[in-house]
Amino acid sequence: MRHYQVCTRCVMDTGAKDITFDDDGVCNYCTDFLRLSGRFFRKEASLRRHELDVFISKVKADAKGKRYDCVLGVSGGVDSSWALVQAVKHGLRPLAVHMDNGWNSELAQNNIANLVRALGVDLYTHVIEWGEYQRLMQAFFDADVIDVELLYDNAMRAVNYRQAAKYGIKCILSGSNDATEGMRMPEEWNWFKLDVRNIRAIGRQFGGVRLDTFPYMGTLAYIWYSFIRGIRWVPFLNYFEYNKFAASDTLQGEYGFKPYPYKHYESVFTRFYQGYILPNKFGVDKRRLHLSSLIVSGQMDREEALKVLEGIPYPSDKDVENDKRYFIKKMGWTMAQLSEYISRSEKSHLTYPSEKPMWDWIVSHTKPLRSGK
Repeated sequence: MRHYQVCTRCVMDTGAKDITFDDDGVCNYCTDFLRLSGRFFRKEASLRRHELDVFISKVKADAKGKRYDCVLGVSGGVDSSWALVQAVKHGLRPLAVHMDNGWNSELAQNNIANLVRALGVDLYTHVIEWGEYQRLMQAFFDADVIDVELLYDNAMRAVNYRQAAKYGIKCILSGSNDATEGMRMPEEWNWFKLDVRNIRAIGRQFGGVRLDTFPYMGTLAYIWYSFIRGIRWVPFLNYFEYNKFAASDTLQGEYGFKPYPYKHYESVFTRFYQGYILPNKFGVDKRRLHLSSLIVSGQMDREEALKVLEGIPYPSDKDVENDKRYFIKKMGWTMAQLSEYISRSEKSHLTYPSEKPMWDWIVSHTKPLRSGK
């Protein structure tokens, strides 16, 4: 059995199967992160501003005469909310897009409502048909694969690209950024987000679920939108010197924003998935990845992060129990069924049909995909 070890610079540990350490105990995750993103963090303010001005001008020019010049996905969390604020502040006309999969927290809904009202932007909300979505979730639980959030992430991408195509928009802005989430995700912690074949196969095998209303986006659709229609997905906050804590303070003071204890906890299911299911069934604590990104980008001390990790991924045990009860009621489970699910062994997504091999082949033979353009 492998000896347990924690990185001496960040807080990634041997929970990531491919982690390695140098002679000083520094891991490959934060070393790679600094190598790939170090130039971004050390960028001069004048150069950053110039790149932002060039980008804003291009977005406006590409959408001249159109109702909106960009789509911006909003979740109710800090990153996407700050991205929307900055888009409006810099003169863009975004269409805010939100996907409601039935698990929104009340805080998330209030954050989005307060923000779009104060900024005067239009909001499009796509509400997924709950019956079909619930059956797909149940199929993923029955399949014992790790990335149940593949369902939300895939549908969210589809909704954003479809809205961009509808209005002839070339740019989708997102709150994703290197400062808070630039560190590479361990491969075994999630799955390929365009894998519609995997979604279809799991849904069909466990419950005979068809994708009738579910908004999906596979590899070929991504290629069509990106390289034929020319729609770009842009991590907008990389154009700024983004500090998550300062942004949260401003959002709270100026827009009535209510913060969350951990990243992506604006969704009740994501909170339960990351805070309970992943640690207890799969042995994964995503806080380590999120906190490590903040440490390496200079937004948090390592000692502070270690102190955070001493506690459970929830504000309190009471909050865990409340979410357990909410989850089993919404899914139609019992506590016994939840315990039985947690106790079962994990299965790889590749146990079921997948388009990941096709994606890997295309990437290896296509320069634009290899370069991320």
